[in-house]
Amino acid sequence: MQETNQSSFHSPTIFQRFPNLVAAESKRHGGVSVAPFSSLNLGINTNDEPENVRENRRLFFEKLGVSENTLASSYQVHGDTIQLVTEPGRAEGFDALVTNVPEIMVGVTVADCTPVLIYDARCGVVGAVHAGWRGTVSQLVYKTLETMHGEYGTAPGDCYAYVGTCIDECAFEVGEEVAEQFPDTFKRFDAVTKKFLVDLKRANAAQLENFGIPAAQIEISPYSTITHNADYFSYRLEKGQTGRMLAVIGMKNS
Repeated sequence: MQETNQSSFHSPTIFQRFPNLVAAESKRHGGVSVAPFSSLNLGINTNDEPENVRENRRLFFEKLGVSENTLASSYQVHGDTIQLVTEPGRAEGFDALVTNVPEIMVGVTVADCTPVLIYDARCGVVGAVHAGWRGTVSQLVYKTLETMHGEYGTAPGDCYAYVGTCIDECAFEVGEEVAEQFPDTFKRFDAVTKKFLVDLKRANAAQLENFGIPAAQIEISPYSTITHNADYFSYRLEKGQTGRMLAVIGMKNS
């Protein structure tokens, strides 16, 4: 699954070695929604017309070659609760989903927060994590991997992971009350703006590495919802009136 600048999704390179795996992060192109949700808004809980979102989702999954009916997702609450998925459908209150059931896609919606996709190639387990700053501070990515290990026997060396497109460090300004919750490694103080800047990508990648996943098996998106806003939705830059991307991963029956 290769993409162009105007494509409807980005396919992480790290997963392309696995022919039985479907993994993608949507972009904002190729849908039917009008401004400010233009155009591939996949967010159910936005002020966009519901029929537009339904059509956008149909188009997105059609491009991926899978049915939307295979999707398992949740209304996200910026918490650290993980759902063990056994069937498709929409839940509430989970910010990470994992499954070992083929033909089920797990997915999270984002518009500045960090999506993280994980694949255990030996045990056949996939995970999707929605990590905003709260989820990052609560170590949700690490907790998801611990859950995969406890439930399915996932080992670090068998895992491949993608840290997706989110707000980048040069734009993620936070106050001291948020910055103090991050280690110094992932933040810096800007003397001009008098604000701290936090690097969510590196903070989440570190949790993957702390679990023991080799750095060579981790891919970090080079894109930013702020810098590349022509391609990705940004809640902060667009002041809340914008669409949502969807990051999904799932196994096909071999």
